[in-house]
Amino acid sequence: MIRLINLRVAVTVKTGLQELLEKKFPPLRGQIQDIHVVRRAVDARKKPNVVFVYTLFIEVHDETTVMKKLQKDKNFSVITPEAPGPIVQGNVPLAHRPVVMGFGPAGMLAAFYLAREGYAPIVLERGQDVDTRTADIEAFWKEGQFKPTSNVQFGEGGAGTFSDGKLTTRVTHPRLHEIAEYFVEFGAPQEILYKHKPHVGTDKLRTMVKNMRERIIEWGGTVRFGAQVTDLFIEAGHIVGVEVNGSERIDTTIVLSGVGHSARDTYEMLYERHVAMEAKPFAIGVRIEHPQSMIDVSQYGVMPEELGLGAAEYSLVYHDGETGRTSYSFCMCPGGQVVASASENGGVVTNGMSLYARDSGIANSALVVNVSPDDFGQHPLDGVAFQRTWERKAYELGGANYAAPAQTIGSFLAHSKDEETAQRGRELLADAGESSASVGNSLHSYEPAIVDRDLHDCLPDFVTSVLERALPYWGRRIHGFDNADICMTGVETRTSAPLRMGRDTNRVSPTVGGFYPMGEGAGYAGGIMSAALDGAETAIICMAKYKPVGK
Repeated sequence: MIRLINLRVAVTVKTGLQELLEKKFPPLRGQIQDIHVVRRAVDARKKPNVVFVYTLFIEVHDETTVMKKLQKDKNFSVITPEAPGPIVQGNVPLAHRPVVMGFGPAGMLAAFYLAREGYAPIVLERGQDVDTRTADIEAFWKEGQFKPTSNVQFGEGGAGTFSDGKLTTRVTHPRLHEIAEYFVEFGAPQEILYKHKPHVGTDKLRTMVKNMRERIIEWGGTVRFGAQVTDLFIEAGHIVGVEVNGSERIDTTIVLSGVGHSARDTYEMLYERHVAMEAKPFAIGVRIEHPQSMIDVSQYGVMPEELGLGAAEYSLVYHDGETGRTSYSFCMCPGGQVVASASENGGVVTNGMSLYARDSGIANSALVVNVSPDDFGQHPLDGVAFQRTWERKAYELGGANYAAPAQTIGSFLAHSKDEETAQRGRELLADAGESSASVGNSLHSYEPAIVDRDLHDCLPDFVTSVLERALPYWGRRIHGFDNADICMTGVETRTSAPLRMGRDTNRVSPTVGGFYPMGEGAGYAGGIMSAALDGAETAIICMAKYKPVGK
């Protein structure tokens, strides 16, 4: 197969790829059998002259002849696409079905591959099915009726189900494409197979995860909701069973743990059962919201509709010279909304979400600053305690009813402890008008409500001081980014797991035999695709040792 990289095509061009290729590269005329779009990125550096940049796999009739004529063009090469390796079943017999803890991306894909190969996994998910969960979340957002067992963090599909559904990952692995193809089969848009920054949207994700669950059941798996693993039964250092909801026992010698990074009580239980774990860095901060049109014009030079493009994204990084810390945008959601994402009573947590259409008119992103065990402690659970501290402060600051504290940039800077920064904030407010100091007059989307409060009171000083310096830096890169009336909402604390569970080269815990930590909650992934891949590969490694029950 022939690979072509760096094919640049103006986004306004409507000609088909085959016609374009045959016109631009005469040796391809009459030779093309099929074209596979591997990647399509957007290059807007010379806005408004925006182009797509393609990577293509091209099947031709006579590869040798075509490549002989194209050999001087370094963008062409002959490749053999790497395929995922075969799944091999081991010889160690299983007396009981494997158990999968959690039904987020890692747990779902682990269960999917186990079921596909005849292992009939039992999935135990503490939250609810996606339809029940959707109703519970809507009640929380609209009426403040919070359910600790059914929320944005817990339930079918994991936290990613109520997000933008971004499938971007820095991980490269041949099985990623296979997983993406399954996602398309179950309801994701076809374009995720080639877009540089693909997303599904929470509306399509809900359908996708439900369809995948039904296939797992069709293949012999069991999926139980409202089923929290509350203890492990361990004998001679090896799993022999799990406790469900504090009473029921299920015998098993294999547990694939795909619990998410918000399953704090599960973390505590696993620590008490001597599952190896250590504290790790993560990041905390706020959510910021802008008119999507502001981001669109800044990124493209014109409105995206003129180019046939969707809502624009951004990615920002600031390296702070004073502290050595890094601040960056995280989980940017074009055309989305800021959502209440608490998973415990008495805490406020924010996240971002968007539907597939990304048409809310609001761009939102987390702006976070890195924190490490040096900030919060070296005990494996110290990061959890650190997150809780700031979430509870935000809850109290918001009025103890899940309203979130929010502040405009002008007001935030004016409340700085640094007098020079505070003066700049006062000047911004004076120039924009005093009304820009109130979040009630700003663009915002968080529900059930926001209240005007000083965000310095619900974040560490070392976080707010870095954000104060980062905002004007980013304002010089995106015009209007640091306008006085832009709303920031607190707090964003769940950027990644605050700990990492140990595992050996076979992905088994070094301290509890038969226990397989995986996914984002175990500290081995950072997003839907990397977590899904980690779950799939963990299941495949597990299957390489064991054979299904009764075989």
